[in-house]
Amino acid sequence: MVYESMLLFAIVFSATLLFSVILEQRHALSLRGALQDWLFAVLGLYFGWFWTHGGQTLAMKTWHIRVVNKQGAPLSWPRALLRYTLAWLWFLPGLALARYVGASEWMLVWVPAFNAVLWALAVFLHPDRQFLHDRLAGSRLVVLPRPEKKKAAP
Repeated sequence: MVYESMLLFAIVFSATLLFSVILEQRHALSLRGALQDWLFAVLGLYFGWFWTHGGQTLAMKTWHIRVVNKQGAPLSWPRALLRYTLAWLWFLPGLALARYVGASEWMLVWVPAFNAVLWALAVFLHPDRQFLHDRLAGSRLVVLPRPEKKKAAP
C-alpha cells in the first residue's frame, strides 16, 4: 500500500493540477466537491485500467500480485469498478464515524486507522485469506511465482 500510495500521489497531484488550471481554481476550498468527484473518477480509471489490462498496477507488479475474477480471468470493467468502489470501505466507515462523533485532532487519524485495521483483520475470516471487498466483488488476489534470477557470468 505504501508503494501504491507513492504512485497515487503523482497521479492525484497531476489530476488536481489539471483540474485547477482548466477550471481556474483560485482557492483550495472552491469547487471542493467537484474536485473530490474528479479525483474519485481519475483513481477509478487508474485502477480499472490496470485491473482490466493484465490485472496488476505498477505496485502489484513489483510484489508479484495479480487481481483476477473467480475463474482466474482478468476483471471486466464492471467488476473492476465494483472492486474499486468496495475498496473504499477500507476508509469511509471510519471517516464517517469520526465525523459523526465529532472527532478532532488525533482522533481524526485513529478512528479511520482503526477501521482500516479491522478491515485488514477480516482477511482471517476467509479460508483463502481474501479481503472482504474482493469477496463481495467476485475477485481475488493471487500471488504469482517470482521469476528466477539469472546467474551472473564469471
